[in-house]
Amino acid sequence: MARDLKNLSIKEIRTRYLREDVPVSAHLLSALRRDEREGARQLHAALKKRYADERREQTRLDAMLNFERVLWRSGVQHIAGVDEVGVGPLAGPVIAAAVIFKPGTAIARIDDSKRLDAGARAELAAVIRREATCVGIGAASVEEIDEINVYRAGLLAMRRAVEALAVAPQHVLVDARTIPGVNAPQNPFTKGDGINFSIAAASIVAKTHRDALMEELDRAYPEYGFRQHKGYSTPEHQTAIRRFGPCPLHRMSYPFIKELRGQYSAQFYQLKERLARAPSRRTLQAVERRLELDGVSLSEHERRKLKLILTRRWKAL
Repeated sequence: MARDLKNLSIKEIRTRYLREDVPVSAHLLSALRRDEREGARQLHAALKKRYADERREQTRLDAMLNFERVLWRSGVQHIAGVDEVGVGPLAGPVIAAAVIFKPGTAIARIDDSKRLDAGARAELAAVIRREATCVGIGAASVEEIDEINVYRAGLLAMRRAVEALAVAPQHVLVDARTIPGVNAPQNPFTKGDGINFSIAAASIVAKTHRDALMEELDRAYPEYGFRQHKGYSTPEHQTAIRRFGPCPLHRMSYPFIKELRGQYSAQFYQLKERLARAPSRRTLQAVERRLELDGVSLSEHERRKLKLILTRRWKAL
């Protein structure tokens, strides 16, 4: 007990209380503060910071669990958090996850998967799978993305993730949208993966699952570097597409794939190059005038893309 610290050596106190799995209490800090030994004062300074960090984390976690706790108290037992990943990449499927926890579950450090590094995501994904009542994974293939568009493919993957759950959810919490074909009541949360516990957990599971899948697919198409960029539009990935052309994993409906393959008009590439090289506002104005004159002969997407580049160049100068 913290009140018995005076009977312990500094080494014994360190051994007992400096372990990361031992929470720091206000009572322990108070006892250390009253201890006149130099080592105790040093321990107090170190543990005081950890105590503050733990309190902040608990406050954050309580906020993320607020909606689940309201539902649990009302008698709703099976709450599914749902999220998808893989909308932005040029290649690979969209993956969604659905996660149900038993009432009262709280896992420290759960957060939007984008705020966590790969090591933390892998560690937390293992904890989530161990603590969850059940986890469901859903996917939408590249062919489905090209056929129905990536937004609808994301909804399809999320519906499949819910359907893959071993327990039917009584309520569904989802990031920013409502999932068609799911009969349970739903609550969409804007940026839900950053403010809701169950959605954040689903984002971690979905992200780690998709990353592992893209690393596996890298063995079939090693020239594209999927292990490193997971299909996202990095400069290295763009270079590989220009050099080797697209593979069956690439989303051929994406206009940027066509741009990288050189399938846009020669006029588009000329204007794009001039925009990229414009050294001054005066030069940029001249390119802008040329775009206005020549724009009628460009496709709608070509014009939209060049105007986006133009806007970025104005901001950069």
